[in-house]
Amino acid sequence: MELSDIAGRVIEFSVDQHGSRFIQQKLEHCSDEEKASVFSEVLPQASKLMTDVFGNYVIQKFIEHGTPAQREELVKQLAGQMVSLSLQMYGCRVIQKALEVIDVDQKTELTRELDGNVLKCVRDQNGNHVIQKCIESMPASRIGFIIAAFRGQVATLSTHPYGCRVIQRILEHCSDGEETRCIIDEILESAFALAHDQYGNYVTQHVLERGKPDERRQIIEKLTGNVVQMSQHKYASNVVEKCLEHADSTERELLIEEIMGKSEEDNHLLAMMKDQYANYVVQKVLEISKDEQREILVQRMKIHLESLRKYTYGKHIVARFEQLFGEESEASEEGTEG
Repeated sequence: MELSDIAGRVIEFSVDQHGSRFIQQKLEHCSDEEKASVFSEVLPQASKLMTDVFGNYVIQKFIEHGTPAQREELVKQLAGQMVSLSLQMYGCRVIQKALEVIDVDQKTELTRELDGNVLKCVRDQNGNHVIQKCIESMPASRIGFIIAAFRGQVATLSTHPYGCRVIQRILEHCSDGEETRCIIDEILESAFALAHDQYGNYVTQHVLERGKPDERRQIIEKLTGNVVQMSQHKYASNVVEKCLEHADSTERELLIEEIMGKSEEDNHLLAMMKDQYANYVVQKVLEISKDEQREILVQRMKIHLESLRKYTYGKHIVARFEQLFGEESEASEEGTEG
């Protein structure tokens, strides 16, 4: 069967699972004449097809493989509908596809329609993908209206299941511009609270991984004095691990010192090693500590190895310890048995 065989029935085919797939496959390799014939039926129904479970794929295929003139016609159909399509399950996919292929001036014109509805889109299960695509596919200078909408809202958005993704896209794609300085500042301001949040912790980790040294330093300063408590928290413990990974040598030494305590009496280690979250932090310290700190840590841990075997999470530490210092720990155990 060819496209010419479905003349007059293109819409009927487009909204059918198998029919839609047939049209999609044919559009990739058909002649311009066949394309034009199908398009003449699609265009008057384009708005309906964009929000259809199967029809949206036919529109996407035309945006991708249609002639420049056909693409232009479909983009005109998007105008005036950007908000409603962005919030619709299938319409949002059509918009994302358009943002991948149209030029930056067309993108700028279309996305202006979202101004005033940015936060609504970010908090929506469909709309957030459109905002992410805007950030990924447009220069920061063209999405000022998105960044402006986030002012004063960054901490709230960072603790939202969709908002946290959008904030991370901003950090990935616009991190150098002056435009986004306000975003970073608000994250730094709320770093401690965000670290404890099930979504916000990812935003804090993102800055630790990819941020500038000064931004990383500010986060570590905000968390200092609370590292032991944070290590025993489901979400904040991940942030502590990232701090240890990405800190410079001075910052790292101070963090480890806080975890180990200044003296044997001030030792948080045993509680941390038994804890379901903090034991991973101690494992990280084991991996990255150096010289004297590592020596002290190993000595303190050896004392507790036997008692740790009795605890579910303590076993993780013993296994990691033996992996790193196999012979030493076995020798010390033989000594205790004798």
